[in-house]
Amino acid sequence: MRILVCGSLAFDRIMPFPGRFSEHILPDKIHILNVCFLVNGVDEKFGGTAGNIAYSLSLLGEKPVIVGCAGKDFGPYELWLQKLGLSLEGIRRIDEEHTAGAYITTDLSDNQITGFNPGAMKHPSNYDFSGCNPADTLAIISPGNVTDMIEYPRTFRKLGIPYIFDPGQQITALSGPDMLDAITGSFMLVTNDYELELVMKATGQDREALKERTTFLVTTLGEQGSLVAGGGAETRVPAAPVDKALDPTGAGDAFRSGMLKGLALGKSVPEAARLGSVCAAYAVERKGTQEHSFSFEEFRARYQGVFGPLS
Repeated sequence: MRILVCGSLAFDRIMPFPGRFSEHILPDKIHILNVCFLVNGVDEKFGGTAGNIAYSLSLLGEKPVIVGCAGKDFGPYELWLQKLGLSLEGIRRIDEEHTAGAYITTDLSDNQITGFNPGAMKHPSNYDFSGCNPADTLAIISPGNVTDMIEYPRTFRKLGIPYIFDPGQQITALSGPDMLDAITGSFMLVTNDYELELVMKATGQDREALKERTTFLVTTLGEQGSLVAGGGAETRVPAAPVDKALDPTGAGDAFRSGMLKGLALGKSVPEAARLGSVCAAYAVERKGTQEHSFSFEEFRARYQGVFGPLS
């Protein structure tokens, strides 16, 4: 099956501050804030929703097509994707922009101050999907360029390509009508429980009304697992146990990777969500969104320990 992963590509540049922000910010002077934090270097990681989802899919033996934009500094990320055996055909290069980047300063209390430069993500990816076989293609629209998030659902519906809509961090950038249009006719709407509340507020639709517009409504619930609604039933899927949770940042994207793999294997959506739970467990055990690693046999064994044999 051909898997299309539409979304962002970004560098996460993490700067640890060896103190606490609260010791340097005066509450009564917040209106004239002017502070400088001397950090202990910069740790650059590969990220972005499309990159993260594609990364875990590659660990699961898939070769998805990333659909998004990158900038003039994309070289190291490009080499990383090539090392993973992933195609670059869907990545549009914007030479006058930098690749999207998050600049994250973290203090000793794990508080964060983040600046995000969308860079190349400001531009639509303009990918041509007309050559895709709808019977053998599955797409996910994850947070990325807003124009892509509005137009690609319409394109997929026209071509008959089933798609998962995952608005995530771009919920506030989408209008209610645009979001409702993207959800209507989708194979799945996937959010966490907080994002689902935002979607309902923006669209004016309650959970029951949203279930009428998509085939499956999947809601992730952190350590409580996920809830799959569709086909006249609701199934609670437990989270897979973790040895030590170090960083939940990449868990959502890893969950989506596992779920896509399950669907590619022909599993039901609840079964696919179980693969998502196991994939997410690997992600939270490492700091960073593309730092975890496993073989498919290791994944299969871990899955079996939680949910039973994976055929």
